[in-house]
Amino acid sequence: MHAPAIAWRAIGPTLALTGGAILTLLTGAIQRRVNRAVLAGMTLATIGGASYLTFILAGKKIVGLQGMVAVDGVSTFTTMILLFTATIVTLMSYHYLSERHIHRFEYYPLVLFATAGMVLLASANDLILVFIALEVLSLALYVLVGLARRDSGAQEASLKYFLLGAFSSAILLYGVALAFGATGTTNIARIAGLSGAPSTDSRLMFAAAALLAVGFAFKIAVVPFHSWTPDVYQGAPTSVTGFMAAGTKAAGFAVLLRVFLVALGPLQWDWRPALWLIAIVTMVIGSLFAIVQSDVKRLLAYSSIAHAGFVLVGVIAATANGIAGSLFYLLVYAAMTLGAFAVVTLSAPKGKERLEMGSWVGLGQRHPVFAGAMTLFFLSLAGIPPTAGFMAKFFVFQAAVQAGETGLVIAGVLASVIAAFFYLRLIVLMWLQEPSGETGALGLTPTGSLVVAITAAATIVFGVYPESIMHIARTAAFFTG
Repeated sequence: MHAPAIAWRAIGPTLALTGGAILTLLTGAIQRRVNRAVLAGMTLATIGGASYLTFILAGKKIVGLQGMVAVDGVSTFTTMILLFTATIVTLMSYHYLSERHIHRFEYYPLVLFATAGMVLLASANDLILVFIALEVLSLALYVLVGLARRDSGAQEASLKYFLLGAFSSAILLYGVALAFGATGTTNIARIAGLSGAPSTDSRLMFAAAALLAVGFAFKIAVVPFHSWTPDVYQGAPTSVTGFMAAGTKAAGFAVLLRVFLVALGPLQWDWRPALWLIAIVTMVIGSLFAIVQSDVKRLLAYSSIAHAGFVLVGVIAATANGIAGSLFYLLVYAAMTLGAFAVVTLSAPKGKERLEMGSWVGLGQRHPVFAGAMTLFFLSLAGIPPTAGFMAKFFVFQAAVQAGETGLVIAGVLASVIAAFFYLRLIVLMWLQEPSGETGALGLTPTGSLVVAITAAATIVFGVYPESIMHIARTAAFFTG
């Protein structure tokens, strides 16, 4: 008997992240008074190692673990987004946690475990592994959301996220079971060859597709499976909120692209109308509900929902340009939303962030640099030309038009016009209104300021050189299995 080929390099980044998480956890557990700089340094070193292992996989097609893991352009590009997100979140958290009095050594290992789950999800080529990866990242996030034990809002958010997350996981698992019942396999590549075959029970396959869509829709927060998002984003520590907004969305869309464009590709004329409707409702509802928010984190939560609808436009196009547009959008979204959350963490000293819109009045006159950074992020989130956010929307809309989805693009443009209002409202408050006497100093920290600088620079570069980044995304717009 011969041992099955594992192709360890296919899961190298995941193994590096998991090993680093375990080592960091043991370090914190054995040395209870370990310096947080040591844990943060170990986390960054782990992410650096995983980044190197990912870089050497660029452009390769590898199938490992008996077909359960597939390394391809989409998985590699998404993994780099996830590692960038984890790096930014680690830096953002360094001073923020102490200011919020969150002295838990488990924080950094949990970030690594969640990142490992996200990376594994991006390369999962089997529905069983998809479920396992989702649970790994979800369990870590449940704890991260509620890590501020003295904050009742965080505890409520954690419980709500756990209950709804468990419900969505059960639905997803039921969908996996139905897919196996219809095709006799859980391998995504094999399902692709059987999902449209005459011998396959089409009704069972449609039911499986619907349940899988519900499970994924919860993770990427699209309407009508978005109800948890505003409360959880508001209650969680801001660094964790940014991690969820950028990381979970990127990993969720990576697996959504693989399952729907590969496994369910032969059935796309059946599922595209449903996703078409979900995308429109998500873009419109997310934008409309954001208008009435008075809390910045809730505003960014509904912004996240609306942006999920825009990324769906690229998925619905179901072409190489659509895939590339979605990947480019996820990269740009990670930079600008992490930057916005970083400014929120710096918005007041001692971790008491300016969450009410009124507390941002006149900030541009007292702190023009950071108000300018927030303006950049919000203009980009709004999709105002010639920002990176505008180019991201342009590429997914272009792919949709080429695929004959003009109506979807019209709805997206209208939703963008609505969204511009609530982004510009905060900008007006910062720059065009006189500061109140209560406007105090920012809680500036070296790592927080570095994060704002990095994300602002990335947002500018993505806007100035979109074709260069898009060329890389087009090169990465392929699957293997």
